[in-house]
Amino acid sequence: MSKHAVVITLSPGEESALQQWLRAGTTEHRMAERAQIVLLASQGQSTVEIARRLRTRAARVSKWRQRFAHQRLEGLHDSARSGKPRRYDAGTEKRVLAQLDQAPPSGYGTWTGKLVAQALGDVS
Repeated sequence: MSKHAVVITLSPGEESALQQWLRAGTTEHRMAERAQIVLLASQGQSTVEIARRLRTRAARVSKWRQRFAHQRLEGLHDSARSGKPRRYDAGTEKRVLAQLDQAPPSGYGTWTGKLVAQALGDVS
């Protein structure tokens, strides 16, 4: 018993967004590939045909086809990954960058990690 591929029907806005991802020179390769998978699927191509055309695995095509069917454009972005939580928040990052914009202490030609930590006090 074979599974049938999920049928993809795009709204004009979704098709426009996917086409824009393909044309933009700054789109990450993986996002462009996902956009191309969905666009080809919306044209009625099978999972195996798309995989052969893009020189990838059918499992990859099936994954992005299904994720798009269930979550639309948001499904094409990477899922959050587990891992060590961030040590510092965005505010601390801004403080570090602002400190680096200042001149280093007298006697030093450039900032070092140790000098930044001493200047801010609560950053290691």
